[in-house]
Amino acid sequence: MAKPRVDFYILQSTNLRNRQEFACKLTEKAYRLGRKVFIRTSSPEETRQLDNLLWTFRAGSFIPHAVSPEDRNNDLQAPVLLGTQCEGTEHLDLLINLSTQMPSKYSRFDRIAELIDQNDPVRESGRQHYRQYQTEGCELTTHKL
Repeated sequence: MAKPRVDFYILQSTNLRNRQEFACKLTEKAYRLGRKVFIRTSSPEETRQLDNLLWTFRAGSFIPHAVSPEDRNNDLQAPVLLGTQCEGTEHLDLLINLSTQMPSKYSRFDRIAELIDQNDPVRESGRQHYRQYQTEGCELTTHKL
């Protein structure tokens, strides 16, 4: 099985909202390309925030999505799922990781987007994730925004 490509997006802010808005933009782009996406959050509260933001982040945008069954009983057929656990989901094209935790079973994804900001715990977890993916032989790319 091929290793996923991992893109690290380095944002200059320390604001979670900026990371969430960037996640929405990446999600919208992937959705328009016909990709299935899982957005992994750190908490049920963050999942609720992102659920609301996906409806409102840009006027005129429409991204059909559902909260994953681990967080709430919903439709797994939605092109975009979000929640705290991606272990129970089927093979998806893109994992957008907003969590500071390393995703387990990440090899089920073709691509992974790690969204890193200047908040110390987020930055440190990003460094740890980078080393882990590198050890696993994943293709890594860094984008400074």
